[in-house]
Amino acid sequence: MDIQSLAAEIPVEGEYSLEGIDFITSGEQYLTFLLGSEQYAVNILCVEEIRSWENPTKIPNAPDDVKGVINMRGVIVPIIDLRLKFNIGNAVYSDITVVVVLKVELEGGTKTMGFIVDAVSDVLNAEEGEIKNSPAFGGSVPQHYIDGLVNVGNNVVTILNVEALQVIQPHSK
Repeated sequence: MDIQSLAAEIPVEGEYSLEGIDFITSGEQYLTFLLGSEQYAVNILCVEEIRSWENPTKIPNAPDDVKGVINMRGVIVPIIDLRLKFNIGNAVYSDITVVVVLKVELEGGTKTMGFIVDAVSDVLNAEEGEIKNSPAFGGSVPQHYIDGLVNVGNNVVTILNVEALQVIQPHSK
């Protein structure tokens, strides 16, 4: 095969051949992750980065769910353990533990925080009509953190409110 034949197979800028992958969706996309056996999701547009677990620098007198901070390319990012924030048992950090770094635009500017989760699952496409309101039945996740629920096969995925997650609760001790 000569160089001309190879060059003819290279896609032109703006022309991409992604067979079998459907990127076109009319719904919202969410990054799903696990906390224990439960699946949760956040709007994928808020996901800045997914990082492998590393011990953050501890912050004195921080709430129990704040594990510390990391320096991410010059930005100091607080690291919050969602298991502890939602009171879902003790977290055990392993090779598949990850930190999902979320960035959200608020009135006071941009806020970036990292959230420790057990594992990242998938990207979920959900139409607005598929997302149901969460019943107020006093589950482990406080109601103000939940944007809705969506059925995926036999499972229910809890969609979290990224703006509400960005608020660090003071000590309750």
